[in-house]
Amino acid sequence: MDRPPRSLYLDEHEEFRSTVRSFMRTEVDPHDERWEAERRIDREFFRKAGDVGLLLFASPTAYGGMGIEDWKFNAVLGEEFGRAGYASAGLGIALQNDIVGPYFLDLTSDEQKSRWLRGLTAGDLIGAIAMTEPGTGSDLAGIATSARREGDVYVLNGSKTFISNGQNADLIVVAARTSDERHRGLTLFVVEAGMPGFGRGRNLEKIGLHGQDTSELFFSDVKVPCANRLGAEGDGFGQLMRNLPQERLSIAIGAVSAAEGVLAKTLSYVSDRKAFGTSIGSFQNTRFWLAELQTEVDIARVFIDYCVDLHARGELTSVQAAKAKWWTTELQFRVADRCLQLHGGYGYMREYSVSRAFVDSRVQTIYGGTTEIMKEIIGRDLGL
Repeated sequence: MDRPPRSLYLDEHEEFRSTVRSFMRTEVDPHDERWEAERRIDREFFRKAGDVGLLLFASPTAYGGMGIEDWKFNAVLGEEFGRAGYASAGLGIALQNDIVGPYFLDLTSDEQKSRWLRGLTAGDLIGAIAMTEPGTGSDLAGIATSARREGDVYVLNGSKTFISNGQNADLIVVAARTSDERHRGLTLFVVEAGMPGFGRGRNLEKIGLHGQDTSELFFSDVKVPCANRLGAEGDGFGQLMRNLPQERLSIAIGAVSAAEGVLAKTLSYVSDRKAFGTSIGSFQNTRFWLAELQTEVDIARVFIDYCVDLHARGELTSVQAAKAKWWTTELQFRVADRCLQLHGGYGYMREYSVSRAFVDSRVQTIYGGTTEIMKEIIGRDLGL
Protein backbone atom coordinates (compact mmCIF):
# COMPACT_ATOMS: atom_id res chain seq x y z
CA MET A 1 0.00 0.00 0.00
CA ASP A 2 1.30 3.45 -0.94
CA ARG A 3 1.63 5.48 2.27
CA PRO A 4 3.32 8.84 2.99
CA PRO A 5 6.93 8.38 4.20
CA ARG A 6 7.64 9.53 7.75
CA SER A 7 10.81 11.38 8.70
CA LEU A 8 9.72 12.46 12.19
CA TYR A 9 11.44 9.76 14.21
CA LEU A 10 15.04 8.63 14.68
CA ASP A 11 16.34 5.14 15.40
CA GLU A 12 16.05 5.69 19.16
CA HIS A 13 12.34 6.47 18.79
CA GLU A 14 11.75 3.32 16.76
CA GLU A 15 13.65 1.25 19.32
CA PHE A 16 11.38 2.72 21.98
CA ARG A 17 8.37 1.82 19.82
CA SER A 18 9.48 -1.81 20.00
CA THR A 19 9.64 -1.54 23.79
CA VAL A 20 6.09 -0.17 23.90
CA ARG A 21 4.78 -2.97 21.69
CA SER A 22 6.47 -5.58 23.85
CA PHE A 23 5.00 -3.98 26.97
CA MET A 24 1.50 -4.06 25.47
CA ARG A 25 1.84 -7.74 24.57
CA THR A 26 2.79 -8.74 28.10
CA GLU A 27 1.02 -6.18 30.30
CA VAL A 28 -2.06 -5.06 28.35
CA ASP A 29 -3.17 -7.87 26.03
CA PRO A 30 -3.81 -10.41 28.82
CA HIS A 31 -5.78 -7.97 31.00
CA ASP A 32 -7.57 -5.55 28.69
CA GLU A 33 -10.93 -7.33 28.52
CA ARG A 34 -10.97 -7.86 32.29
CA TRP A 35 -10.29 -4.15 32.86
CA GLU A 36 -13.19 -3.32 30.57
CA ALA A 37 -15.48 -5.65 32.55
CA GLU A 38 -14.28 -4.41 35.94
CA ARG A 39 -14.45 -0.76 34.87
CA ARG A 40 -10.98 0.01 36.17
CA ILE A 41 -7.35 -0.58 35.22
CA ASP A 42 -5.20 -2.37 37.78
CA ARG A 43 -2.83 -0.12 39.71
CA GLU A 44 -0.16 -2.67 38.89
CA PHE A 45 -0.36 -1.55 35.26
CA PHE A 46 1.07 1.85 36.22
CA ARG A 47 3.84 0.24 38.29
CA LYS A 48 4.80 -2.05 35.41
CA ALA A 49 4.83 0.97 33.07
CA GLY A 50 7.11 2.76 35.51
CA ASP A 51 9.41 -0.25 35.71
CA VAL A 52 10.15 -0.16 31.98
CA GLY A 53 10.45 3.63 31.80
CA LEU A 54 7.14 4.56 30.17
CA LEU A 55 6.20 7.28 32.66
CA LEU A 56 7.29 10.94 32.94
CA PHE A 57 10.28 10.75 30.57
CA ALA A 58 11.38 14.25 31.55
CA SER A 59 11.53 13.44 35.26
CA PRO A 60 15.10 14.07 36.49
CA THR A 61 17.31 11.10 37.29
CA ALA A 62 17.32 12.23 40.92
CA TYR A 63 13.65 11.24 41.05
CA GLY A 64 13.98 7.96 39.19
CA GLY A 65 13.39 9.36 35.71
CA MET A 66 15.49 9.54 32.58
CA GLY A 67 15.59 13.31 32.16
CA ILE A 68 14.47 13.01 28.52
CA GLU A 69 12.99 16.26 27.23
CA ASP A 70 12.23 14.93 23.73
CA TRP A 71 8.41 14.87 23.53
CA LYS A 72 8.53 12.58 20.51
CA PHE A 73 8.80 9.66 22.93
CA ASN A 74 5.41 10.66 24.34
CA ALA A 75 4.05 10.71 20.80
CA VAL A 76 5.33 7.20 20.05
CA LEU A 77 3.64 5.91 23.20
CA GLY A 78 0.33 7.52 22.23
CA GLU A 79 0.55 6.18 18.69
CA GLU A 80 1.05 2.60 19.75
CA PHE A 81 -1.75 2.49 22.31
CA GLY A 82 -4.08 4.25 19.87
CA ARG A 83 -3.31 1.98 16.93
CA ALA A 84 -3.75 -1.14 19.07
CA GLY A 85 -7.20 0.02 20.19
CA TYR A 86 -6.32 0.15 23.88
CA ALA A 87 -8.12 3.42 24.49
CA SER A 88 -8.71 3.00 28.23
CA ALA A 89 -5.14 2.02 29.09
CA GLY A 90 -3.80 4.59 26.63
CA LEU A 91 -5.82 7.37 28.24
CA GLY A 92 -4.62 6.34 31.69
CA ILE A 93 -0.97 6.54 30.70
CA ALA A 94 -1.45 9.73 28.65
CA LEU A 95 -3.04 11.39 31.67
CA GLN A 96 0.00 10.55 33.78
CA ASN A 97 2.50 11.69 31.15
CA ASP A 98 0.97 14.42 29.03
CA ILE A 99 -1.76 16.00 31.13
CA VAL A 100 -0.95 15.61 34.84
CA GLY A 101 2.81 15.15 34.61
CA PRO A 102 3.66 18.69 33.45
CA TYR A 103 2.06 20.24 36.52
CA PHE A 104 4.37 18.22 38.77
CA LEU A 105 7.42 18.70 36.56
CA ASP A 106 7.07 22.40 35.82
CA LEU A 107 5.12 23.98 38.69
CA THR A 108 6.50 22.24 41.77
CA SER A 109 9.17 23.42 44.17
CA ASP A 110 12.11 21.18 45.05
CA GLU A 111 10.32 20.22 48.27
CA GLN A 112 7.17 19.25 46.35
CA LYS A 113 9.18 17.30 43.80
CA SER A 114 10.82 15.34 46.59
CA ARG A 115 7.39 14.35 47.91
CA TRP A 116 5.62 13.40 44.69
CA LEU A 117 7.78 13.07 41.61
CA ARG A 118 9.52 9.78 42.35
CA GLY A 119 6.20 8.06 43.04
CA LEU A 120 4.58 9.41 39.87
CA THR A 121 7.59 8.38 37.76
CA ALA A 122 7.61 4.88 39.23
CA GLY A 123 3.85 4.42 38.89
CA ASP A 124 3.43 4.01 42.65
CA LEU A 125 1.38 7.21 42.62
CA ILE A 126 -1.37 7.86 40.07
CA GLY A 127 -2.35 11.39 39.13
CA ALA A 128 -5.55 13.09 38.00
CA ILE A 129 -6.61 16.64 37.23
CA ALA A 130 -9.93 18.03 38.44
CA MET A 131 -11.23 20.95 36.40
CA THR A 132 -14.75 20.04 35.20
CA GLU A 133 -17.66 20.67 37.55
CA PRO A 134 -21.36 19.71 37.33
CA GLY A 135 -22.13 23.25 36.14
CA THR A 136 -18.85 24.07 34.37
CA GLY A 137 -17.27 22.34 31.40
CA SER A 138 -15.24 24.19 28.81
CA ASP A 139 -15.61 27.55 30.61
CA LEU A 140 -12.76 27.18 33.08
CA ALA A 141 -13.26 30.72 34.35
CA GLY A 142 -16.66 29.59 35.62
CA ILE A 143 -15.18 27.19 38.18
CA ALA A 144 -17.04 27.51 41.51
CA THR A 145 -15.08 25.14 43.80
CA SER A 146 -13.62 27.44 46.45
CA ALA A 147 -10.45 27.52 48.54
CA ARG A 148 -10.37 29.90 51.51
CA ARG A 149 -7.06 30.50 53.22
CA GLU A 150 -6.91 30.02 56.98
CA GLY A 151 -3.36 30.37 58.25
CA ASP A 152 -1.18 27.59 56.85
CA VAL A 153 -4.02 25.79 55.07
CA TYR A 154 -6.69 26.39 52.44
CA VAL A 155 -10.18 25.11 53.21
CA LEU A 156 -11.47 23.52 50.00
CA ASN A 157 -15.17 23.07 49.21
CA GLY A 158 -16.94 21.99 46.04
CA SER A 159 -17.29 19.10 43.63
CA LYS A 160 -15.85 17.91 40.34
CA THR A 161 -17.16 15.46 37.78
CA PHE A 162 -15.99 13.39 34.78
CA ILE A 163 -12.55 13.02 36.39
CA SER A 164 -10.44 10.42 34.57
CA ASN A 165 -8.32 8.22 36.87
CA GLY A 166 -10.69 9.45 39.58
CA GLN A 167 -11.01 6.15 41.42
CA ASN A 168 -7.33 5.21 41.23
CA ALA A 169 -5.78 8.65 41.75
CA ASP A 170 -3.51 9.33 44.72
CA LEU A 171 -2.74 12.94 43.76
CA ILE A 172 -5.39 15.21 42.26
CA VAL A 173 -4.55 18.63 40.84
CA VAL A 174 -7.64 20.64 41.75
CA ALA A 175 -8.57 23.99 40.23
CA ALA A 176 -10.32 26.14 42.83
CA ARG A 177 -11.43 29.73 43.21
CA THR A 178 -9.44 31.81 45.69
CA SER A 179 -11.00 35.17 44.74
CA ASP A 180 -13.94 36.55 42.76
CA GLU A 181 -11.76 37.69 39.84
CA ARG A 182 -12.88 35.68 36.82
CA HIS A 183 -9.43 34.70 35.52
CA ARG A 184 -7.02 35.80 38.22
CA GLY A 185 -9.14 34.11 40.88
CA LEU A 186 -8.15 30.50 40.17
CA THR A 187 -5.42 28.59 41.99
CA LEU A 188 -4.19 25.00 41.65
CA PHE A 189 -3.79 22.67 44.62
CA VAL A 190 -2.68 19.06 45.04
CA VAL A 191 -5.19 17.08 47.05
CA GLU A 192 -3.84 13.80 48.37
CA ALA A 193 -5.96 10.68 48.81
CA GLY A 194 -6.91 10.25 52.44
CA MET A 195 -7.19 13.93 53.31
CA PRO A 196 -10.19 14.38 55.66
CA GLY A 197 -13.20 15.73 53.79
CA PHE A 198 -12.11 14.41 50.40
CA GLY A 199 -14.44 11.80 48.92
CA ARG A 200 -14.93 9.90 45.71
CA GLY A 201 -18.35 9.35 44.21
CA ARG A 202 -19.36 6.48 42.02
CA ASN A 203 -17.34 5.23 39.08
CA LEU A 204 -19.44 6.77 36.31
CA GLU A 205 -21.05 4.45 33.77
CA LYS A 206 -20.09 5.47 30.23
CA ILE A 207 -21.02 4.20 26.76
CA GLY A 208 -17.33 3.62 26.00
CA LEU A 209 -13.87 3.69 27.61
CA HIS A 210 -15.17 1.21 30.15
CA GLY A 211 -11.74 0.34 31.54
CA GLN A 212 -10.99 3.99 32.32
CA ASP A 213 -12.25 4.91 35.80
CA THR A 214 -14.16 8.19 35.63
CA SER A 215 -15.49 9.70 38.82
CA GLU A 216 -17.22 12.39 40.74
CA LEU A 217 -15.02 13.95 43.44
CA PHE A 218 -16.23 15.84 46.51
CA PHE A 219 -14.44 18.30 48.79
CA SER A 220 -16.02 19.19 52.11
CA ASP A 221 -13.87 21.48 54.26
CA VAL A 222 -10.72 19.73 53.05
CA LYS A 223 -7.74 21.37 54.74
CA VAL A 224 -5.08 21.55 52.05
CA PRO A 225 -1.66 22.72 53.32
CA CYS A 226 -0.26 25.82 51.65
CA ALA A 227 2.69 23.55 50.84
CA ASN A 228 0.36 21.76 48.39
CA ARG A 229 -0.37 24.86 46.34
CA LEU A 230 1.13 24.84 42.83
CA GLY A 231 2.72 28.17 42.02
CA ALA A 232 1.36 31.47 43.24
CA GLU A 233 -2.19 32.17 44.29
CA GLY A 234 -4.24 33.38 41.32
CA ASP A 235 -2.02 31.79 38.66
CA GLY A 236 -4.26 28.77 38.07
CA PHE A 237 -6.04 29.89 34.93
CA GLY A 238 -2.81 30.68 33.11
CA GLN A 239 -1.26 27.40 34.28
CA LEU A 240 -4.21 25.43 32.92
CA MET A 241 -4.22 27.26 29.60
CA ARG A 242 -0.48 26.74 29.05
CA ASN A 243 -0.84 22.96 29.21
CA LEU A 244 -3.96 22.66 27.05
CA PRO A 245 -2.12 22.60 23.66
CA GLN A 246 -0.09 19.57 24.75
CA GLU A 247 -3.20 17.85 26.08
CA ARG A 248 -5.02 18.45 22.80
CA LEU A 249 -2.12 17.25 20.70
CA SER A 250 -1.92 14.11 22.82
CA ILE A 251 -5.61 13.45 22.12
CA ALA A 252 -5.07 14.09 18.40
CA ILE A 253 -2.19 11.61 18.27
CA GLY A 254 -4.37 8.93 19.81
CA ALA A 255 -7.22 9.82 17.45
CA VAL A 256 -5.35 9.51 14.17
CA SER A 257 -3.57 6.37 15.37
CA ALA A 258 -6.86 4.77 16.42
CA ALA A 259 -8.29 5.62 13.00
CA GLU A 260 -5.29 3.95 11.36
CA GLY A 261 -5.75 0.88 13.54
CA VAL A 262 -9.47 0.31 12.91
CA LEU A 263 -9.02 1.04 9.21
CA ALA A 264 -6.28 -1.59 8.89
CA LYS A 265 -8.48 -4.19 10.61
CA THR A 266 -11.40 -3.31 8.35
CA LEU A 267 -9.30 -3.66 5.21
CA SER A 268 -8.42 -7.16 6.34
CA TYR A 269 -12.05 -7.95 7.14
CA VAL A 270 -13.49 -6.81 3.78
CA SER A 271 -10.81 -8.79 1.95
CA ASP A 272 -11.84 -12.01 3.72
CA ARG A 273 -15.60 -11.53 4.09
CA LYS A 274 -17.63 -12.95 1.19
CA ALA A 275 -21.02 -11.86 -0.13
CA PHE A 276 -22.70 -12.89 -3.39
CA GLY A 277 -19.74 -15.11 -4.13
CA THR A 278 -17.02 -12.48 -3.85
CA SER A 279 -15.22 -10.44 -1.20
CA ILE A 280 -17.12 -7.36 -0.06
CA GLY A 281 -13.92 -5.40 -0.62
CA SER A 282 -14.37 -5.88 -4.34
CA PHE A 283 -17.63 -3.88 -4.38
CA GLN A 284 -17.23 -0.37 -5.71
CA ASN A 285 -19.05 1.15 -2.73
CA THR A 286 -16.63 -0.48 -0.32
CA ARG A 287 -13.57 0.52 -2.35
CA PHE A 288 -14.73 4.13 -2.60
CA TRP A 289 -15.49 4.41 1.10
CA LEU A 290 -12.13 2.97 2.08
CA ALA A 291 -10.31 5.07 -0.51
CA GLU A 292 -11.82 8.21 1.01
CA LEU A 293 -11.05 7.18 4.58
CA GLN A 294 -7.48 6.12 3.82
CA THR A 295 -6.81 9.41 2.06
CA GLU A 296 -8.17 11.46 4.95
CA VAL A 297 -6.22 9.45 7.53
CA ASP A 298 -2.99 9.84 5.54
CA ILE A 299 -3.49 13.60 5.30
CA ALA A 300 -4.24 13.79 9.03
CA ARG A 301 -1.09 11.81 9.82
CA VAL A 302 1.08 14.29 7.90
CA PHE A 303 -0.39 17.25 9.80
CA ILE A 304 -0.07 15.52 13.19
CA ASP A 305 3.58 14.64 12.50
CA TYR A 306 4.11 18.31 11.67
CA CYS A 307 2.49 19.34 14.97
CA VAL A 308 4.52 16.81 16.96
CA ASP A 309 7.71 18.19 15.44
CA LEU A 310 6.63 21.73 16.32
CA HIS A 311 5.80 20.76 19.89
CA ALA A 312 9.09 18.91 20.35
CA ARG A 313 10.77 22.23 19.45
CA GLY A 314 8.50 24.22 21.76
CA GLU A 315 6.77 25.98 18.86
CA LEU A 316 3.23 24.52 18.80
CA THR A 317 0.54 27.18 19.17
CA SER A 318 -2.86 26.81 20.80
CA VAL A 319 -4.51 27.39 17.42
CA GLN A 320 -2.51 24.62 15.73
CA ALA A 321 -3.37 22.28 18.60
CA ALA A 322 -7.05 23.18 18.25
CA LYS A 323 -6.97 22.41 14.53
CA ALA A 324 -5.29 19.06 15.20
CA LYS A 325 -7.71 18.14 17.97
CA TRP A 326 -10.98 18.91 16.21
CA TRP A 327 -10.07 17.47 12.83
CA THR A 328 -8.56 14.19 13.98
CA THR A 329 -11.19 13.39 16.61
CA GLU A 330 -14.04 14.02 14.18
CA LEU A 331 -12.15 11.90 11.65
CA GLN A 332 -11.64 9.10 14.17
CA PHE A 333 -15.37 8.90 14.86
CA ARG A 334 -16.22 9.02 11.15
CA VAL A 335 -13.73 6.26 10.34
CA ALA A 336 -14.99 4.06 13.18
CA ASP A 337 -18.59 4.59 12.08
CA ARG A 338 -17.90 3.71 8.45
CA CYS A 339 -15.77 0.72 9.41
CA LEU A 340 -18.50 -0.62 11.68
CA GLN A 341 -20.97 -0.31 8.78
CA LEU A 342 -18.67 -2.31 6.54
CA HIS A 343 -18.67 -5.10 9.13
CA GLY A 344 -22.44 -5.35 8.84
CA GLY A 345 -24.20 -7.04 11.75
CA TYR A 346 -20.92 -8.37 13.06
CA GLY A 347 -19.74 -4.81 13.62
CA TYR A 348 -22.45 -4.39 16.25
CA MET A 349 -21.21 -7.41 18.17
CA ARG A 350 -18.91 -6.81 21.13
CA GLU A 351 -16.59 -9.64 20.06
CA TYR A 352 -15.47 -7.57 17.06
CA SER A 353 -13.03 -4.83 17.99
CA VAL A 354 -14.65 -2.36 15.60
CA SER A 355 -17.62 -2.06 17.97
CA ARG A 356 -15.35 -0.94 20.78
CA ALA A 357 -13.48 1.41 18.45
CA PHE A 358 -16.83 3.03 17.66
CA VAL A 359 -18.00 3.63 21.24
CA ASP A 360 -14.53 4.60 22.47
CA SER A 361 -14.22 7.21 19.74
CA ARG A 362 -17.35 9.13 20.64
CA VAL A 363 -15.94 11.03 23.63
CA GLN A 364 -12.88 12.22 21.71
CA THR A 365 -14.75 15.18 20.23
CA ILE A 366 -15.90 16.22 23.71
CA TYR A 367 -13.15 16.02 26.33
CA GLY A 368 -10.07 18.19 26.17
CA GLY A 369 -12.28 20.88 24.63
CA THR A 370 -15.25 20.16 22.38
CA THR A 371 -15.11 20.50 18.60
CA GLU A 372 -17.18 23.65 18.94
CA ILE A 373 -14.66 25.22 21.33
CA MET A 374 -11.80 24.26 19.00
CA LYS A 375 -13.53 26.00 16.11
CA GLU A 376 -14.10 29.06 18.29
CA ILE A 377 -10.36 29.25 19.03
CA ILE A 378 -9.54 28.96 15.33
CA GLY A 379 -12.22 31.47 14.32
CA ARG A 380 -10.93 34.07 16.77
CA ASP A 381 -7.45 33.64 15.33
CA LEU A 382 -8.93 34.57 11.96
CA GLY A 383 -10.00 37.88 13.46
CA LEU A 384 -13.68 36.94 13.42
